[in-house]
Amino acid sequence: MNIVFMGTPDFAVPSLEALLREGYNVVAVVTQPDRPQGRKKILTPTPVKEAAQRHGIPVLQPHRMRSPEAIEEIAALQPDVIVTAAYGQILPKAVLDLPKYGCLNVHGSLLPKYRGGAPIQRSIINGEKETGITLMYMAEGLDTGDMIAKSAVTIGDEDTSGTMFDKLSAAGAALLTEQLPLIIEGRAGRIPQNESEATYAPNLSREDERIDWAASSRDIYNRVRGLVPYSGGYTLWNGEVFKIWATKLVEGEGVQASGQAPGTVLDLSERGIEVKTGDTSILLTRIQPAGKKAMDASEFIRGGVMKPGTVLS
Repeated sequence: MNIVFMGTPDFAVPSLEALLREGYNVVAVVTQPDRPQGRKKILTPTPVKEAAQRHGIPVLQPHRMRSPEAIEEIAALQPDVIVTAAYGQILPKAVLDLPKYGCLNVHGSLLPKYRGGAPIQRSIINGEKETGITLMYMAEGLDTGDMIAKSAVTIGDEDTSGTMFDKLSAAGAALLTEQLPLIIEGRAGRIPQNESEATYAPNLSREDERIDWAASSRDIYNRVRGLVPYSGGYTLWNGEVFKIWATKLVEGEGVQASGQAPGTVLDLSERGIEVKTGDTSILLTRIQPAGKKAMDASEFIRGGVMKPGTVLS
């Protein structure tokens, strides 16, 4: 049986590795083109490409999966099943129709909630206590295909997008290898999604990263967790970007701040930078001033460059 695997980031690697451990014949890997990375803009392969090369698997990197050339390349592989995990391109019907056992997707939410490209980040930002993996048949719509099986995963109060990516990528690999034999034998589930329950998780924008100090402390805490470790949140200090990589909810009442505007720095201590929010206050514990490396807030505070009364915007 020929399997074509499509994926791009670290999230997809455990699913590829699991297929190989189980002895499946992965005839090719399809991933996004190499991209420039870092300040020196060094052309860098995707994590899935690196994994494929370690195992000697041929790699295809079409710029447009909808191009006739890309479709012909996939068809020539004669796939019996196509498995995708965070590939990053929508597959055209001509590709969806190729494999005998269908195109399967390892999706990082409990569908039909959080369809789209950023389900893990937005689940955390929205304060969800649970998410999971849905293994599904792909259709032409955005994550609209019939579901095969789900695996729920708890979101802990200290979890970030980074920790949840790790948990969910492992859960996805386990669910895929558990269900694939049933799919091949024709014994797997096929459950239509309830459209009335569908919600969406579009890719994050720069505006999603900006902290709204008028929001509640809990909402700000969740937003930063949902953005870490990939972009972090940001605010403006002296007209420059001031990044926020970690926060902590204030226990008790914190510094009394009646009459202070949201975004006002209330206190600077070894605990962090205490900032007024829409309801109480929050501690910034790891930050990154413009032009500097990320650092603990306590280290930044010792420099004495920020004072109580400063307003972040």
